[in-house]
Amino acid sequence: MPTTKKQDYYDLLGVDRKANAKDIRTSFRKLARKYHPDLNPGDKSSEEKFKQLQEAYDVLSDAKKRQIYDQYGFYSDNVPQRGAPGYSGGNPDEHADINFDFGGFDFGGNTGGGSSSGAGSGTGSFRDLFSQFFRGGQGGGSLEPEQQAGGDLEYQIEIDFWDAVRGAVKKLQITRMETCETCHGTGAQGQAHTCPTCGGTGTIQQTAGKMKFNVPCTRCGGTGKIRTVCRTCGGEGRVRKTETIEVRIPAGLASGGRVRVPGKGNAGTMGAPAGDLYLRVEVKPHEFFERRGDDLYTRIPVKVTEATLGAKIEVPTIDGRAQLKIPPGTQSGQKLRMRERGVESAQQPGKRGDEIVTVDVVVPTLNDERSREIMRELAKLNSQDPRTALFEKMG
Repeated sequence: MPTTKKQDYYDLLGVDRKANAKDIRTSFRKLARKYHPDLNPGDKSSEEKFKQLQEAYDVLSDAKKRQIYDQYGFYSDNVPQRGAPGYSGGNPDEHADINFDFGGFDFGGNTGGGSSSGAGSGTGSFRDLFSQFFRGGQGGGSLEPEQQAGGDLEYQIEIDFWDAVRGAVKKLQITRMETCETCHGTGAQGQAHTCPTCGGTGTIQQTAGKMKFNVPCTRCGGTGKIRTVCRTCGGEGRVRKTETIEVRIPAGLASGGRVRVPGKGNAGTMGAPAGDLYLRVEVKPHEFFERRGDDLYTRIPVKVTEATLGAKIEVPTIDGRAQLKIPPGTQSGQKLRMRERGVESAQQPGKRGDEIVTVDVVVPTLNDERSREIMRELAKLNSQDPRTALFEKMG
């Protein structure tokens, strides 16, 4: 067991003890890139910090190792897990004086010529960090860059009512991750060369008290070979760029609808497909038409004589002027339907909604005695009280 107290793994990675695997991985990659020896040449403190981060991540990223660490405050493959043969339960402090002999035990597996006297399996989690640069082969073999698909992007745009109804082509500026032209997405430059830290074996030995650890080399990630990190992209394999693109807005698109632009999301690495771009569309309101689904609603003023006697009037539609028949006796607030005068459906091209017209009967202003006399005569001929029914309901 180590005789010196190490910094808590959770504190090293800057995560809570209840952090999930994704949070742990994200924090580790961020910190590891910051302290990577290739990005901090000659800085011994950064190199030591990087080793500590790798050790912490190697344990906390593995569920079984993490369980042992949480129980005892340190990790070893020789510590029995809860419920396993040899586990005696009790307080972790009761096991503080147990003497474990870890001499020559290989925690890293056979990663390139190092001894493998145990069933080590510690390289997988460590290589997660380097998967965006390259995948290490066994024994320092060929460096095969790993493909990683690009993520999707979503932007919100605002368009005019008529662009949504009729369709349009819009020019937009978007910022996305594109493949680095310097390293072609590998995150590294130049030819690979033998790692000076491990001499090409891919493993290094660490000791802590009576324990000896054969672990993946922190310089080359267990591959035995290294490449120079690309200075253009900092090892990411991609760079952020802003470009102007043209996007076709389909006719009939409503507010809240989305337009998909294939391949215009973030670029993948090493030729992996890029993600898609999604545009969430908000449509500006129109001063005259109100859209509900594919139907359009509007209000039209109508003269008393037109509403009373009936008439054919012109009303505006998205296609221009059209005739609407006002039936005799039409009341104010009555709704009249104009078939297939609405918006073309974005889901079913060729199918259109309707235009719903609400009638507003306009009472004329009488400026001469002759007109007033005619209205008085009309009142005598039509003496029914429209409010009679209201009082009858009141009892």
